[in-house]
Amino acid sequence: MSARTRTAVVVAGIAVLAAAVVASATVLSAEDAGSTTSAAPAPNPRKGFPPLSLDLGVRADAEARDLRRATSLYQAGKQRQAAAIFGRYDSLEAKLGSAFTAWPGSEDRIEQLGALYPRSALVQLHLGLARFWAGTAGALTAWREARDVEPDTPYAVRADDFLHLDDFAPGLPGFVVSFDYRVPPGTPAEQLRALAADRSLRGRLLYGIALQGIGRPVSARRAFAEAQKLAPNDVDALVADAVGRYDKANPSAAFSRLGPLSRRFPKAATVRFHLGLLLLWQKDVKEARRQLELAREAQPRSKIAIEATRFLDAIRNAGTS
Repeated sequence: MSARTRTAVVVAGIAVLAAAVVASATVLSAEDAGSTTSAAPAPNPRKGFPPLSLDLGVRADAEARDLRRATSLYQAGKQRQAAAIFGRYDSLEAKLGSAFTAWPGSEDRIEQLGALYPRSALVQLHLGLARFWAGTAGALTAWREARDVEPDTPYAVRADDFLHLDDFAPGLPGFVVSFDYRVPPGTPAEQLRALAADRSLRGRLLYGIALQGIGRPVSARRAFAEAQKLAPNDVDALVADAVGRYDKANPSAAFSRLGPLSRRFPKAATVRFHLGLLLLWQKDVKEARRQLELAREAQPRSKIAIEATRFLDAIRNAGTS
């Protein structure tokens, strides 16, 4: 997928593409959980290399392109080729990449990076992964640090996934607008800047969605709050503000706002849809399905009804009950 297409997907349809992933996560088996991580470290070192998760956002410079390629090589089991690319650069991402390609002889180096960069979510996430893979203590501590020190990063979001693996789907639920729109032209970075500059209600909502898509939940929450201030009685703005507050440590921050909106806007499909989405994130499939069906019935031919149908199809295809 090209950078342009990737950003278009982020802005225009992250929830649609995530549907199958979320639905599948609702039936995450013990075996599946064991193949990634769990709350406690393994009693013995795991085989192979620990996962490497580098996120370059909308960067399109030469280093970012190389680091993406190196990460793909690493994930494909081609550590030697990945190491050659990581070794060209001195960024923190490249240092971590180099250390991971040298596994298992690089445990001390990764611990050193963790001590040198205690306020980096990138480093603390990977420190936790290295500890988990080595079967040593401290993975949870590192993941909590990653989540807390830089909450407005995809690394914090990913660390929070590991801290709540058994109870929630990965990532965070994204807001879906009920109106049609076009993605701004330009490169991914230009698209993001264009959305950031649009101070209209729709601009704030679309900017918030884009920020969610690149793993910046705090900034997204801020954009949605600005939309709500611009239009305090607009249902999209109110729902976006509620969804942006979703936190795995405190889901009620979102539900306590969405619940009353279902009574205030009984015919608005978006309220029921997002209630269903948040319930699905918590693996409450039965109630999520009911809310999604209510969303589809509320406005049968609307954009939101189409989204609800796609989620319902994903749940059915996943064989959940």
